[in-house]
Amino acid sequence: MRKIIIVGGGITGLSAAFYAKKWFDERQIPVELTLIEKSDTLGGKIRTLHREGFIIERGPESFLARKMPIMTLVKELGLEDELTATNPQARTNYIVHKGKLHNMPPGLMLGIPTKLTPFMKTKLISPAGKIRAAMDLWLPKKKGMEDESLGNFIQRRLGKEVLDHITEPLLGGIYAGDTHSLSLQATFPHFSAMEKTHRSLIVGMLANKQQPAPGVAGVPEIVQKSMFLTFRKGMITLVERLQEQLQSVQLLTGQGVQEIRRDGQDYEVCLDNGQQLQADGLIMALPTHQTAKLLANRSSLHWLEKINYVSVANIALAFDAKDFTYPLNGSGFVIPRKEGRMLTACTWSSSKWLHTTPNGKILLRCYVGRGGAEEWVHLSDEQLIAAVLKDLKEMMGIQAKPLFHEITRLQQSMPQYPVGHVEELKKMRADLAVRTPGVYLCGAGYEGVGIPDCIQQGKEAAQQLVEYLGGNPFK
Repeated sequence: MRKIIIVGGGITGLSAAFYAKKWFDERQIPVELTLIEKSDTLGGKIRTLHREGFIIERGPESFLARKMPIMTLVKELGLEDELTATNPQARTNYIVHKGKLHNMPPGLMLGIPTKLTPFMKTKLISPAGKIRAAMDLWLPKKKGMEDESLGNFIQRRLGKEVLDHITEPLLGGIYAGDTHSLSLQATFPHFSAMEKTHRSLIVGMLANKQQPAPGVAGVPEIVQKSMFLTFRKGMITLVERLQEQLQSVQLLTGQGVQEIRRDGQDYEVCLDNGQQLQADGLIMALPTHQTAKLLANRSSLHWLEKINYVSVANIALAFDAKDFTYPLNGSGFVIPRKEGRMLTACTWSSSKWLHTTPNGKILLRCYVGRGGAEEWVHLSDEQLIAAVLKDLKEMMGIQAKPLFHEITRLQQSMPQYPVGHVEELKKMRADLAVRTPGVYLCGAGYEGVGIPDCIQQGKEAAQQLVEYLGGNPFK
């Protein structure tokens, strides 16, 4: 009987448990699988609230349809019919510039212009900034392979204006970070690959655009036409279905881990309540600093403690449509750092996701917090709501009073991958394989913050653990 312990019950840990159970069962290897989660509920940041007919996401609202790890898992869980796509009539996105909302130029791909005419017409960039961006078509490619910051890369290729006015709020917003602190190789490595292959980032993006998107057999046609997907009853659907599949797994919620000790070839996991569990192998699906603390005295783990996590919040605001005058003819807007706003972005949820809102109502989802701008954490709920409504009034002219609001504070939730992150991670994993065999680390702090990235990491950790404990090697 193999004894496996997974520490962390977010989407990474749940995915690791699902695949570990699946593969041990397929190999007919007896296994005692335990998942430990400190909070009272599973799913981590994935939380869905159903209130007065509204479907409100308190964590991630959707995922990228082209990411195969989650689409594969959706098929394995039989959830294809639960998927729903964005409103095809609400594809317009906006960027705030000098206090006003401007259409994003058609042809933008991850903030990179791929169509000349719309880009030349936009008021987001000055004539000089447009000329500077066009220089990407002639600038030589970088020499050397060393990592650099995402901000430095974009500014080097397209200029400071494109970075500040377009790319930073779009790409930096994904990580709630400062692009000048985020590692290019850890966030958008394909940008670097495009430069090496095509010299020009714009040319590389155009070449990539011409590649057909991978399809997934059996997925309804409607969702194949949408960049983002979610579930009809909310993202919690994924967590609930995973939990259903783990009925034979011991799920310990409301219980944290105090210490992990090496006991010969095995590991001893000490819980908050004094209980001690033995394990042949461990999967650590926790924030990096928590993992570093539990696996103390490992020199290669010290750098994990230095990875900064930014605090963010999302605020759902419900309105009566009859009190609302602003035309919600799109999916929302992002706000560059230089605008100096409390808000960083706003999703027009009732326009973007038609299933989220009752008839005659409007739902907005507002975002607060990013690297270097976390003063909001000291505000009360009343002060936070007042600041958000002030921004909405000044940018959208909203005078209406919300029917209700829901504030979700996610303290230290967004990892910031520093320059050199990928190389440090590679060295750490090599060192762990020697010093702590049978221990595998995964989660948002390592190789991607999106739900599909976390699923993939949990799946890979499960595969490595199954092989380590004598399972047939995966082909």
